[in-house]
Amino acid sequence: MAVSVVALIALVASGSEATPTRRGLSIGCLVLIGLSWAVFGRRFARDDDAADTPDHPGALVYATGVVVVFGVSVASDGISSFALFAVCPIAFLCLRLRSALVAIAVLNLAPIPINGLREASLDAARDTVGIAVLGLTFTALIGASIVNIGRQSAERAHLIAELEASRAAVAALSHQAGVAAERARLAADIHDTLAQGFTSIVTLVQAAESELDTDRGSADRRLALAVRTARENLAEARAMVTVLAPADLRPGTLVEVIEKQVARLAEETGADATCAVDVPPGLPTRVEVVLVRAVQEALTNVRKHADAASVSVDLIAHDGAVTLTIDDDGAGFDPGAQRSGYGLAGMRSRVEQLGGTLTIRSAPGAGTTVTCEVPR
Repeated sequence: MAVSVVALIALVASGSEATPTRRGLSIGCLVLIGLSWAVFGRRFARDDDAADTPDHPGALVYATGVVVVFGVSVASDGISSFALFAVCPIAFLCLRLRSALVAIAVLNLAPIPINGLREASLDAARDTVGIAVLGLTFTALIGASIVNIGRQSAERAHLIAELEASRAAVAALSHQAGVAAERARLAADIHDTLAQGFTSIVTLVQAAESELDTDRGSADRRLALAVRTARENLAEARAMVTVLAPADLRPGTLVEVIEKQVARLAEETGADATCAVDVPPGLPTRVEVVLVRAVQEALTNVRKHADAASVSVDLIAHDGAVTLTIDDDGAGFDPGAQRSGYGLAGMRSRVEQLGGTLTIRSAPGAGTTVTCEVPR
């Protein structure tokens, strides 16, 4: 705006044929328009996203004042009509599109009667009308295009803001889901390892305590088993802290780990426990972890609830899958009954995460068969 005003003042001062008084008045009007915009006119500039809101009363008063001062400038010196290219943008900046079009129509058409009073010739009037209409058409098209571009830019900015907000919400939900899944995983790990180990320790110690006076040798064996279980629990706790595979898997193969679990069950309960494993080496770690946890959970349930005389664990690979079957002749239970705890639910969740299936067949007094099939 400042550059435009200076250029127009220079044009009026050098190319005007008006009297010095009229020339000075015209220059003063142009300076007033420039100063008014610099001092307070910019306060009424509209945001792009407020294109359809009603006009501010102050903006209407300011735009009216600019039109009046411009008319005085043109009446004083016709050459100042070149100020239209600097004055018309003020209307589009301060007013909504409909009001701005009215303002630029007045600005562009105002020189017609003013010049008509100054020069009564038909040719001069025709030239003035042609220039005014051409200027009005050009200004209206350019101004409307700029307003539409600003409105589209504001809409895009809103869409981008909504997209960023949606992405932030999705990220927050994903974080919450990840936290919930990690809590569930830790709960299942604690149940399948530490809680079961502590249960075994308590059971062994209580049994040893009852045998101290009657069978010292058996009591010593049970205490030794309790110590070994406590050490294994400690190893499992360290493995969980370091987010590694089950502690038993690291020093040995899957076959060795399952055989060890079955042998411990036989040693602790006196049941006839057998194990048959026929799987190729090199199964994915995630599959081995699920199989180990399933064996641990099933054998823990045998210890705590089954009172079984015989238990068999079979692990067989076939047709791109691995099938684990744990069968006992114990007390059994009703699989459809409502049950609490993480045990079977955690086992099922682990298996289903790998795309596998878990089947439990049991009935009171008829033993239990747990079948777990996972892809390899």
